[in-house]
Amino acid sequence: MSVRDATPRDVEAIAALHADSWRRNYRGAYLDSYLDGDVLTDRLAVWTERLADRQPSQFTIVAEADGTVVGFAHTILGADPAWGALLENLHVTHERKHSGVGTRLTEHTARELIRRQPSSGLYLSVLEQNEAARAFYAARGGEVVDRRIGGPFPGGGTAPVLIYAWPDPRKLLET
Repeated sequence: MSVRDATPRDVEAIAALHADSWRRNYRGAYLDSYLDGDVLTDRLAVWTERLADRQPSQFTIVAEADGTVVGFAHTILGADPAWGALLENLHVTHERKHSGVGTRLTEHTARELIRRQPSSGLYLSVLEQNEAARAFYAARGGEVVDRRIGGPFPGGGTAPVLIYAWPDPRKLLET
């Protein structure tokens, strides 16, 4: 498996993975009518724009195995004055969960963040109902620093979310 910067040629794979992940993990928070609808078209539009208009304040990486995208992470630098960069998306294909893909993506994200903004922290938002993701972040030293109601999400809906933070992202390199 390799990790590299995402390019516009990855749009379809990222969008498909993103839509599948939302459908599997976000039920009860995102409206079923949205998840059962054309969420893929929505994700294609988002990822087409993100990867075509590459902003220096953002970066997207993909994990690839045998020429197939098996995970991705998207980070926004300086998103919060207190917590630093936002790891806005971290998704791994269902078949590759628990195989180290998420760990590789978070490590690569931490390295890139340290390279670009050495004094920045890293944080993310996770649905409180997503116990597997919460366990993953806790095992990597993430600390819950806030709980709030998230949303409205794409298509509508709200749900409790937890904010995990790494004031020093080097901690992600130690796990």
